[in-house]
Amino acid sequence: MHYALYYWPQIQGRAEFIRLALEEAGADYVDVARTKGGMNKMMQLMKSGAHPPFAPPFLKAGSLLIAQTAMILLYLGGRHGLAPKDEAGRLWVHQCQLTLLDFLVEIHDTHHPIGGGLYYHDQKTEALRRAADFRASRLPKYLGYFENLLAKHPRGGLAGAKLCYADLSLFQTIDGLCYAFPQTMASVKRRYPRLHALHERVAARPRIKAYLASARRIPFNEQGIFRYYPELDG
Repeated sequence: MHYALYYWPQIQGRAEFIRLALEEAGADYVDVARTKGGMNKMMQLMKSGAHPPFAPPFLKAGSLLIAQTAMILLYLGGRHGLAPKDEAGRLWVHQCQLTLLDFLVEIHDTHHPIGGGLYYHDQKTEALRRAADFRASRLPKYLGYFENLLAKHPRGGLAGAKLCYADLSLFQTIDGLCYAFPQTMASVKRRYPRLHALHERVAARPRIKAYLASARRIPFNEQGIFRYYPELDG
């Protein structure tokens, strides 16, 4: 299967969770919007067909056009051995992914608490308050939840010994948090040893390691979900 992934070309965003799964699977894919004329192709797909996607990311797989990050990963996980084979296991990994995407919204809202259409400096006062609450209450709530889940599988991930796509997404979330909140994450690192151990294990996987060192990996920047503003890091 050859896949076509559609997302904005300048940022990791939600598509990065999908890229990590495709890379770990060794899948044949193209990041369409980063190719010549790719943005036009992406916008056309959003305007045509019986079931056009609301927004990127979306994935073309043969005759299928699949939107929504969690839905795409549910599809890829089953095809590429990145999810358990039993129904309960597949639903559990999907549940973990949805929780991570809830977390992602809260991370994004630390720098854009009022509206995504406004610039950061237009809502900086509100962002300072939102980020303070995030660091004090929401960050430990989510990290503590996933740390406790990993405690059930000391040498494995969220679904046990075998890597799943939610493990890859958890890696990306920790990676992004360490970029956006380096001081905060360094100060609480000892509280979440299993999360950081998983992060290191995923980063060391041969295909992921090669991807992270390649030009295919878009660097973190101040246009994406994970943004570094020193004043928001406390």
